[in-house]
Amino acid sequence: MLLARTADNLFWLARYVERAENTARILDAAARLSSLPAGYGGSSNEWTSAVAATGGLDRFRELYGDDESHQAVIDFLAFSPDNPASIRTCIEVARSNARAVRTALTAEMWDSINSAWLELRQFRSEGMTRPRLNELLSFVKEASLRFDGSAYRTMLRNDAYYFTRLGSFLERADATARILDVKYHVLLPEGEPVGGSLDYFQWSSILRSVSALTAYHWVYRQNLRPWLVADLLILRREMPRSLAGCSENLTRFLDEIARDYGQQGPSQRIARATFARLQNADVDAVFAEGLHEFLLSIIAENNRLGAAIADQYLT
Repeated sequence: MLLARTADNLFWLARYVERAENTARILDAAARLSSLPAGYGGSSNEWTSAVAATGGLDRFRELYGDDESHQAVIDFLAFSPDNPASIRTCIEVARSNARAVRTALTAEMWDSINSAWLELRQFRSEGMTRPRLNELLSFVKEASLRFDGSAYRTMLRNDAYYFTRLGSFLERADATARILDVKYHVLLPEGEPVGGSLDYFQWSSILRSVSALTAYHWVYRQNLRPWLVADLLILRREMPRSLAGCSENLTRFLDEIARDYGQQGPSQRIARATFARLQNADVDAVFAEGLHEFLLSIIAENNRLGAAIADQYLT
């Protein structure tokens, strides 16, 4: 059985690596949307919407005031030490957690996170061109994949591995819900028809940003439909970034920990309840409830699960 401090470091190491990747994906979506022709741009600023997707809009306005330019958003989301979700902050905190539990990591895991921290230094906010931004975002996504792959391929399947995976899937579920919510609640202008040309280009950009466009066409074999995109990213368990897929994995790994520790608790019950809700839902019922309201409730449940895991195992 791990010490609570070790489990906490592993849990947050994985969360911060995942958060760095998610922030990169959100920035990628904003960059794609900003490059659409003016006639396809929403009434809201896609760069500000990217900040809203990370949950950092209030902090952004404290630091940058009325400046909603792409330079300000890139600085805030990629480099700002005052933003706990910025890419640089996430990688630095992840490395700090990794150093604290280095003996619990494999050599490949440590090398991947340490190399990411070292290589990130070559990027600067000043003079960030679009090609350089693309290079940064690709680097961050690849660094996360290297860490995730090294954990999957080299870690012993014990509680250290389970807590690492819990951190990844908890963070991933939160990001998917927020990206979907911002797309549907913020980006589409009032009066613009769902399924219209603006809606189509925005959904396409969102799917590309989460590497799900190919998966969409493989599953549905038709043009983009907002309700099918929502179905893919919410209810399809075979989609790795979907809410149902993340919930299934959270339930599985919490059950593994319960078996190893010989005791279940609130976190297992919350995870099972959320997974059962997603299993029993259909996309028509989700839209009837209101996609925004449904996603807010999932984010709240995800936060409640994170708090339960911390109370049960990490303190």
